[in-house]
Amino acid sequence: MTKTQFDPKVLTVLEDKIQLIKTDKGAIYLVGPIKLPVSLYGETVEFKWYCWLNCDEVTEDFQNIINKLSSANLAELQQSSVLAYGDFEYGEDAIIRMHSICHTGDIFGSKRCDCGFQLKQSMQMIVDHGTGALFYLANHEGRGIGLFSKAMAYILQENGYDTVEANQALGFVDDSRNYSDAIQVLKALRSKPVTLITNNPKKLDALKKSGLPLSGREPLWGDVSEYNQKYLETKVNRSGHIKDEDTCCND
Repeated sequence: MTKTQFDPKVLTVLEDKIQLIKTDKGAIYLVGPIKLPVSLYGETVEFKWYCWLNCDEVTEDFQNIINKLSSANLAELQQSSVLAYGDFEYGEDAIIRMHSICHTGDIFGSKRCDCGFQLKQSMQMIVDHGTGALFYLANHEGRGIGLFSKAMAYILQENGYDTVEANQALGFVDDSRNYSDAIQVLKALRSKPVTLITNNPKKLDALKKSGLPLSGREPLWGDVSEYNQKYLETKVNRSGHIKDEDTCCND
């Protein structure tokens, strides 16, 4: 493949939109904000979109980072992103969602889980609240086992395993997700307290241990059906998700 010659004018457009976040393992490069009009329950809502990239190289020479993009094969890797709404950076009261990618639920609308519902509903909660952000975590498929492994886990679930048992049978722990990168990006965007949309105490613990100021938690249950009843019950009974009465699992 012939490499396209880089136009130096590109840096003058991009450099104010790139932020370096140093980490223990290298750096996170955060790009944005970018205007992103989104169709949400029949209405068009304008969000501010950010995307980030993990990199071993730590440099403020953004020209060097841009030069390497065409040879980095990023299309075969996964990058996470953020949808921010309102005055997320400086507003006094913000609500956030740390949402793990779910190829089947978010894209195809699968009812084996509640992920697609949680994605759309949390976006609507953020808009209704007036200030907030959704962190879309691309390396969290199948609670961290990846899409191909998740497909095999689904086959096991069709043969009597629950979600925890299926992951463990394939050699994984129940939940291997890590929120450190998302928390670093959150801290770079905002220093004031946030309310977390979640039923998962592990997400709460991750934010608390990072020293991030929390002002509360909002539950998010819904779209319960015959297809995901056992899945939701396993979240509560095996994975420790916080059950809010009259909102979970129809029992």
